[in-house]
Amino acid sequence: MEAYRDQYATIFNAGKNVAVIGMSTDDDTVQANWAKEKNFPIYFASDTGKVIGGAYDVNYPLVNMERRVLFVVGADGRIVHIMRPFKELIAESYTELGDAVRKSLEARPAKP
Repeated sequence: MEAYRDQYATIFNAGKNVAVIGMSTDDDTVQANWAKEKNFPIYFASDTGKVIGGAYDVNYPLVNMERRVLFVVGADGRIVHIMRPFKELIAESYTELGDAVRKSLEARPAKP
């Protein structure tokens, strides 16, 4: 998550027309305290019951864990890019993510 924070302005258009949501099975109070301590400019959501993770196929099939999967959602609310798994330690992953975010922003429908 630190890489998201540190590259937020570049990859995520400094939050303009982009929302970043980190999802975890951790309790919401644990996440809120951790996010505040680390000064994250992104949102966090708690999926303690693994409902959302199950719906979007992020669970490892043989163990009781969720893998890191990243979804880029377009302005129309549809998923436009999936990185499964997201390899956070590989620089090319952030290049691919930045390209997907830029492409999504470019495809935004014009406001009337």
